[in-house]
Amino acid sequence: MFNIVLVEPEIPSNTGNIARTCAVTGCNLHLIKPLGFFIDDKSLKRAGLDYWDMLNVKVYENLDHFFKENENGNFYLATTKGSKNYTTKNYNKNDYFIFGKETKGLPVDVLKRYPNNCIKIPMLENEKARSLNLANSVAVIIYEALRQINFDI
Repeated sequence: MFNIVLVEPEIPSNTGNIARTCAVTGCNLHLIKPLGFFIDDKSLKRAGLDYWDMLNVKVYENLDHFFKENENGNFYLATTKGSKNYTTKNYNKNDYFIFGKETKGLPVDVLKRYPNNCIKIPMLENEKARSLNLANSVAVIIYEALRQINFDI
């Protein structure tokens, strides 16, 4: 199935909600350290409720470790700086959707590495409306990818 990658997530409830989305869609969850919480954090678990036994979670020491372990992956980078709307791409099972930390997004050097695979969710042009919540962004994009494969989960 698809792979959701969170780079240095900071807010446990966001990650818990994303874990829940992964559990009900069959997506793998990849977490890149440093994490802003402990995996056994009660607020993380509370957001994911009783879905943790349904998850396939892998934790990486850093982005280099992630890319080394998944060097043949097809990566899509979710960013407000993306040039392509997330609905314009054709997704396939096993693709990786990479999301940055809540306060900073993805590092510029990573965005430059995959310029043709930077995707965005359209939003109003307003500096006060910087981005959607991370968990919401993951849900929006993963359900488009699932729609494209006819929800074959």
